[in-house]
Amino acid sequence: MGKPTGFLEFTRENPKKIDPKIRVQGYNEFIQEMPETVLNNQAARCMDCGVPFCHSGCPLGNIIPEFNDAVYEKDYEEAYRILSSTNNFPEFTGRICPAPCEASCVLGINQAPVTIEEIEKNIIEIAFKKGYVVPHIPEHRTGKKIAVIGSGPAGLAAAAQLNSAGHLVTVFERDDEIGGLLRYGIPDFKLEKWVIQRRVDLMMQEGVIFKTNANVGVNVKTNQLVKDFDAVVLAGGSTIPRDIPIKGRELKGVHFAMEFLPQQNRRVAGKAAQEGKDLWATGQDVLVIGGGDTGADCVGTSHRHGAKSVTQIELLPKPPTDRTTSMPWPNWPMVLRTSSSHEEGGERSWSIQTKEFVGDSSGNLTGLKLVELEWEAGVDGKMPKFVEKAGSERIVPASLVLIAAGFLHPQQDGMLNDMGLDFDERGNVKANTTKYQTSNPKIFAAGDMRRGQSLVVWAISEGRECARSVDEYLMGISKLERKDNSLLNVEEMA
Repeated sequence: MGKPTGFLEFTRENPKKIDPKIRVQGYNEFIQEMPETVLNNQAARCMDCGVPFCHSGCPLGNIIPEFNDAVYEKDYEEAYRILSSTNNFPEFTGRICPAPCEASCVLGINQAPVTIEEIEKNIIEIAFKKGYVVPHIPEHRTGKKIAVIGSGPAGLAAAAQLNSAGHLVTVFERDDEIGGLLRYGIPDFKLEKWVIQRRVDLMMQEGVIFKTNANVGVNVKTNQLVKDFDAVVLAGGSTIPRDIPIKGRELKGVHFAMEFLPQQNRRVAGKAAQEGKDLWATGQDVLVIGGGDTGADCVGTSHRHGAKSVTQIELLPKPPTDRTTSMPWPNWPMVLRTSSSHEEGGERSWSIQTKEFVGDSSGNLTGLKLVELEWEAGVDGKMPKFVEKAGSERIVPASLVLIAAGFLHPQQDGMLNDMGLDFDERGNVKANTTKYQTSNPKIFAAGDMRRGQSLVVWAISEGRECARSVDEYLMGISKLERKDNSLLNVEEMA
């Protein structure tokens, strides 16, 4: 604990951002670098609690008080050593994680919590600048070959860990670039893609083999792959979107968010939109269905396209601005969150249900029929239910609707069915969190493909844990660290 009185002397200070009117003119990240003095003072706010609940709030179990202390002492090499011992990709989590660790910060009981996420981002960026981040090539190879299918955060984490254990790892990615939804899903203004490539290049130097345009079950034979490798890790994500199958769904102008967002990633990278679909929000009345992060990404992208108007609607009621008695610290608080995209403009509405997509005689979308909802509290432990508010039905103009209602499960047709794997009741690949093994003991599953749609930090955590189980399966024992999940109480928060 570098400064025992730090939490009394300094208040929380977030990094400065480029003005919304300026940043919407481009697709670059807009959070400005935190001056060193401010960074050190923010790290000094950490109280080195007797029981650091931030550990249990973080799915990775990051050793937060220790790296905060190192940052306060300006020992960035030590801070990097501590952080990288539990987190393979702090440059990702430091940019796009909702920071459940901060929600569990003890200081957050009666003050603003420590800026853990921003400190984490600064540690890794300083480490890269100072040359602390170097490739670690295994001294010995086991000769065991492992296929990792999917190159999102779960797949990359599993690959990095298994390679460090000396195995020969090949990552198969069906897209033309490595990164999964980090590459083609998360907007560049939240995560510039050179950040991903920097890490991929490092992993290649360490010996990981990457194969792009390799769609297992299509141009890579599933059975042959399983036969050729000693173990297979499935980390392909949850890719089947939740649809809204109501009247007018077939109209031109109604699209899934993941038809819209990847296109802009490709444009920024200087590539053409895929499949001939060129979706733009320019000059359009855009309505985003779904109040989560993906919906907010659609809002921010639509602003940058120059949309005429942008509205985001959510079925659930508007969350409270602060914790209530039903969500006491250190539990994850379901409170109102305003993203950077919302700071840039647009409207948000809650307790709204879509009744019908409305179009013209040419099959073009012209509006949405909506109705307001009234929610009634559940009785005897039952879930709350809603009823339509009388007289609230109306049609609002919309020429582009983006459905961001979440994801159901991984794509089962093709590779997964070819493997003959069991699925759980939600349609995900069935595997537990003890061994991560599927119904085929040679095949393992991690990340969204196993647990369902979740956070990048959970994907990295599952990739690491799965890697240890694979190592144990192949070698009998493993020197890879396993995180103790016994304290976790936020596993299903997302």
